Amino acid sequence: MNILCSNKKATFRYAIIKKIEAGLILEGWEVKSLRAGHGQISESYVSIKNNHAFLINSNLKVLPNFSDSDNLDPTRLRQLLLNKNELNQIKNEIKLNNYTIIPLKIYVKKSYLKIEIAIAKGKNIRDKRLDIKTREWERNKKRILKKQWLLRKIVLMWFNFFFSCFDYFFLVI
Repeated sequence: MNILCSNKKATFRYAIIKKIEAGLILEGWEVKSLRAGHGQISESYVSIKNNHAFLINSNLKVLPNFSDSDNLDPTRLRQLLLNKNELNQIKNEIKLNNYTIIPLKIYVKKSYLKIEIAIAKGKNIRDKRLDIKTREWERNKKRILKKQWLLRKIVLMWFNFFFSCFDYFFLVI
């Protein structure tokens, strides 16, 4: 799986409930732009209109080697390929629980471009702060455990040295 672009701030801004894989309907220049690494989905979202899902506000940079680059729209609506069951399930989740649909990443799977979308709930400021605190605590905990491990290793080396010298002392006597 070759990831072409990702939404790095999605996990910070939203609590992800469920992930779904979908196909994308793209034009040729959009595929080339994505494969060249010029896609951005950090500010985009998914909307459902007339029983079709659309990716809105995604920006795919127009490459300069196209002759018709003036008429190409880098932020046009892009349709997602979902079956009816998935679409109905997403609609029900949105209506009942007031969730949003966000794109997480666009990647290549068996030479097809796929998008991973998520049903998510927006986080409050205190939820974001709690995430930051837990992340910092995990980082500090790893540091402490690493220091303890090094200390144990040094103590074991000292004991091995001491007892080897002790054994040598008794062998000499």
